[in-house]
Amino acid sequence: MQARKITVAGHAVEIAETGRGAPLLYLHGFADLHAASVEWLPFHETLARSFRVIAPAHPACAGSDEDEDIETIDDLAFRYIETIDALGFDKVDVAGTCIGGWVAAELAVRHPERINRVALIGASGLFLPEHPIGDLFWEMQALQGTIYAGLRRLLFADEAAPEALAMFPDNRTDPARELSRYKTMRFLSRIGFSPPYFYNRKLRDRLHRFAGPALVLWGERDRMVPPAHARAYEAGLRKAKLRLVPGAGHSPHVERPTETAAALAAFFKPAAAPARKAAAKAPPKRKAAARPAKRRTALAKARKRPVSRKTAKRGARRRR
Repeated sequence: MQARKITVAGHAVEIAETGRGAPLLYLHGFADLHAASVEWLPFHETLARSFRVIAPAHPACAGSDEDEDIETIDDLAFRYIETIDALGFDKVDVAGTCIGGWVAAELAVRHPERINRVALIGASGLFLPEHPIGDLFWEMQALQGTIYAGLRRLLFADEAAPEALAMFPDNRTDPARELSRYKTMRFLSRIGFSPPYFYNRKLRDRLHRFAGPALVLWGERDRMVPPAHARAYEAGLRKAKLRLVPGAGHSPHVERPTETAAALAAFFKPAAAPARKAAAKAPPKRKAAARPAKRRTALAKARKRPVSRKTAKRGARRRR
């Protein structure tokens, strides 16, 4: 994995980058790169076949500095605009999962002139009292100190699926991944622990501000952010397309990596350049009509005829 650091407002931000092609800014969630994983996932690797994937680590996550100034989603959204500036983008395509999807939505409605297209994957951010967001902080407390079945059930459709067990195993023994998860939880606690819990009450009424294309991609069995939130995003965004991933929970990018990457690739596919119209050809110049052969012959004969004395004298008088 290629990683570098840039400085944003005096703080180091780790940037993971892979692939070639049109740039795609990717904002991570919890079951994701820079968090529960310290490596690219198959989803990212598939996406990198079509795009240059640029993935900043949130403040305090992975190699990014912790930032005491980040206290609310407002602070975080402003910091990400500064990150986009530091990366040298005037406008950019953005995709985000979970908390990263929330940030992507906030960027789109606050700075629509900076975002081309946006894809939200299981994004938090909306307040739907009848469909509350799951309690991630509660499920992070292991049952009997070692069992994380509740956390896996919140983040995946099948808590016993191999990818769920690989990312959140019981009896954890990988220090690097443990530290990465701990850093992410510290970051999440800044903007999602105390009410408002992983949402901005005003965001739903601001969604209409973004007039660009939007993809709302959701696991049909999402228990962390119920699919009702997907329909609310679809209803609020002007040009949104909703796609539910069958059999997936909150982490379709982990549970259905090929299908999820294909959906993003189709959505963010660069628009084909308009065909150039063939330059209108000037009509060929018309040649002067040829004189009739008989007339040419008569003129030629006239020029060869001898001039009479009378005619010559008449011409001389005129010249005088």
